[in-house]
Amino acid sequence: MKTRRTGQEQSLWYKDAVIYQLHVRTFFDSDGNGTGDFQGLIQKLDYILELGANTVWIMPFFRSPGDDDGYDVTDYRAVDPRYGNLNDFRNFVSAAHARGLRVIIELVLNHTSDDHPWFQRARRSEIGSTDRDYYVWSKNDDKFSQARVIFTDVENSNWTWDPIANAHYWHRFYEHQPDLNYNNPAVVQSMIEVMQYWIDQDIDGFRLDAVPYLIEREGTSSESLAETHRILKRIRKSVCERNPDIVLIAEANQPTEKVMEYFGDGDECHMAFHFPLMPQIFMAIAKGKGQPIISAVTRTLDIPDSCQWAIFLRNHDELSLEMVSDKDRQYLWSAYAPEEEARINLGIRRRLAPLMDNDRQRIELMHALLLSLPGSPVLYYGDEIGMGDNIALADRHGVRTPMQWTDEANGGFSSNAEDDLTLPVISDGAYGFRRVNVASQLDDAGSLLNWVRHALAVRSEHDCFGRGTCRILETNNESVISFIRDYAGDIVLCSFNLSSDQQAANIQLNPDLPAPSVLLGSGDLQTGGKGLLAATFAPYAYHWALIATES
Repeated sequence: MKTRRTGQEQSLWYKDAVIYQLHVRTFFDSDGNGTGDFQGLIQKLDYILELGANTVWIMPFFRSPGDDDGYDVTDYRAVDPRYGNLNDFRNFVSAAHARGLRVIIELVLNHTSDDHPWFQRARRSEIGSTDRDYYVWSKNDDKFSQARVIFTDVENSNWTWDPIANAHYWHRFYEHQPDLNYNNPAVVQSMIEVMQYWIDQDIDGFRLDAVPYLIEREGTSSESLAETHRILKRIRKSVCERNPDIVLIAEANQPTEKVMEYFGDGDECHMAFHFPLMPQIFMAIAKGKGQPIISAVTRTLDIPDSCQWAIFLRNHDELSLEMVSDKDRQYLWSAYAPEEEARINLGIRRRLAPLMDNDRQRIELMHALLLSLPGSPVLYYGDEIGMGDNIALADRHGVRTPMQWTDEANGGFSSNAEDDLTLPVISDGAYGFRRVNVASQLDDAGSLLNWVRHALAVRSEHDCFGRGTCRILETNNESVISFIRDYAGDIVLCSFNLSSDQQAANIQLNPDLPAPSVLLGSGDLQTGGKGLLAATFAPYAYHWALIATES
């Protein structure tokens, strides 16, 4: 049930967001040079709108050598010429807004490319100068020794020797990505000015990449320190003075209690990616038991009223298992990535469909969970059609292959020669573009794409999903999870069979309750005495059921 928004409620637009994540370079190539571009993205905005998303999150598009797919920036104010120019970007934002789509861009706060002019100037500047102090230097490589190495597959240390500077520089990721020094007020001010520049280009928000690592302190893990939060509060104040409707999303792959700190008292980030929940959804499906999801959700319900979780199943990186126990990581690796080449950086570099063995019912179940759990869902491009991956490609490129639009050459992504594409299109097997593409699924009423469109349409009619409370219900079956989403009288019961077997469950509701009406999914629902709902589920079945009133 939709309600009329007050001015204050409208400023909380991100609570109703359905975010579609994409990389410009692999979405659509308008000029046939093998690389996606902003003009191509403009041509595909109607597809995103008709899918049911209302917000577009684009991965880094700034000038970059591309050694880390744009996360190695050399100019924060310049569009990479491979994707177009600033005018193309502005046209994209205008075209998105004309369709009612919001635009969130990626900002890599933590580090730059070692080709960035700031670093080139710093390495040649005097020790103690402001320019030198744009980055973190040390004569020795044993400082901050309690900080973990994140990319354990490729990096042995967080320090790299620079012969020009005659010192080691600090980096939490690749050695070609030196960390900025946020102890230097000039760095903080420079990044605020970068953000103000893009706000003036009429964007709607920023995904703040790798924010836990802004500050280092001896004797600590150098993650999520108090100083980091003070910087983010200053950033929040500055950008909201420029535009009060701007949204900041924290990318903080941290333990539950640490991720929640990024909301502050409602004065830090508006949103945070729900990293604690994501692996627990996969754990629940693997075990066929609801407790992993229940535990993750109940631990994270208490956040400021103005804040929101960004929830996701997959994205452009590996399925991160950093924040689960060693035992659970081994279990998830065995369940979802038994082959060593599918693993990277304590995670799994697979897309959703291959993780679910291309099982349509499990893919639907995962999406039905994503779209009904507390938070604003983030959909990764191509997952709505069941795209696969190519783990033969290096690093995380295997989950970043070009969008498959048609069964024509290169999947309709580009008219260039196959060998000249920015990344190879998946051409063979069950996930090849001849079998998996947008055009064929649009023509098939029973396709995954049309199911996702329908599910998003149903969700859009009910404010409870984006703004409502979530109350976990008791069932007598550990394989069945059930919860109530409730907002201003808009009440929906959501139930899921997480196992591969047929299940029956008694779901405990309040006694005086009208019969639920199924909105999405299937299942036999029988209301009984004392508020019990008897439900029967096929393997991996689910339903959303509307409840008119609840006493």
